Amino acid sequence: MSNLINFGMNEKFAKEATAYPNLIPGRVMSQYRDLYRVVTDSGELLAQVSGKYAFSAKLAEDYPVVGDFVMLDRGTDDAGNGIIHFILTRKSAFRRKAAGASHDAQIVASNIDFVFICMSMDENYNLRRLERYLSVAWDSGATPVVILTKSDLCEHPDILYNEVLSVAIGADVHVTTSLDDSVSKCVHPYLKTGVTACFIGSSGVGKSTMINKLLGSDRIKTSETRQKDGRGRHTSTRREMLLLPNGGVVIDTPGMRELGIDSADISKSFADIDALVSKCRFTDCSHTNEPGCAVMAAIKNGELSTDRYESYLKIKQEAAYSSLNSRQIENEKITRMFGSKNEMKQMMKEIKKKNRR
Repeated sequence: MSNLINFGMNEKFAKEATAYPNLIPGRVMSQYRDLYRVVTDSGELLAQVSGKYAFSAKLAEDYPVVGDFVMLDRGTDDAGNGIIHFILTRKSAFRRKAAGASHDAQIVASNIDFVFICMSMDENYNLRRLERYLSVAWDSGATPVVILTKSDLCEHPDILYNEVLSVAIGADVHVTTSLDDSVSKCVHPYLKTGVTACFIGSSGVGKSTMINKLLGSDRIKTSETRQKDGRGRHTSTRREMLLLPNGGVVIDTPGMRELGIDSADISKSFADIDALVSKCRFTDCSHTNEPGCAVMAAIKNGELSTDRYESYLKIKQEAAYSSLNSRQIENEKITRMFGSKNEMKQMMKEIKKKNRR
């Protein structure tokens, strides 16, 4: 499996693959509607899921995505498209909300080791957005790394760097400029043979430029940033896996400008607040006006900013509501406010009685 090793095959996946002795392992490199481009030890081929697989799949996330290790009936396309019969167990999965009214989770990519979260230090700088990215990245099972770009366009990069350090708990943070090769230098130590990474962030922060530098060519199209707001336009059209010349692979993930939360690891992205919650006097503390509330005490003495706490509440609530339909969300709000629908009705009756008097 020398070829697949370059694309991230390890002992865990190889061992699981032995359960299917009549099939061949491969890794999904890109997707074209219902077709997948898959790399195997014998080369590359187009493949599709078997009819039996499609029939048994219940959710969108049951289907293969870029980064998945799959088991196929063949290793080359000499006899036509391959057939995918199984997906090997994902070690990480980067999820976001599916578009439209559906509440299914959409897996953007899988089996990622490092998520490079890119944020420029000009008009794009936004700590609250960064907290959202970190929450989803930690939840994926991958390790987030924050890359601050365009520090040469910022008057006080040290101040912003320290602000990011205060919220990117447990993640490495690097500062780069648009004038030198600092991006490649800070990213290279994470990338080696068998490692998979992806870059996420808003438009215009330099993701495509970074990937091109790692590839040593202009493989990913880039466009100029707009003068009025410093933002660029997405030029990538699909997710695809790219083999780096110095080892490792990168999954290019377009369409990540707005990140809708499907699930989030609050305990890691807000580890400071999570630690405070554990110190509250009451286990069911609402962190509003209860005595002995460690969270309110931290806000009062300046240890915790109000903005960060409000961001924590917003992301926590959004993640909790993400899988509910409109009626379930309304019921959840009623439960939080009144305890139950019956209690709400009883309260409304009492109000009506008072109004009649």
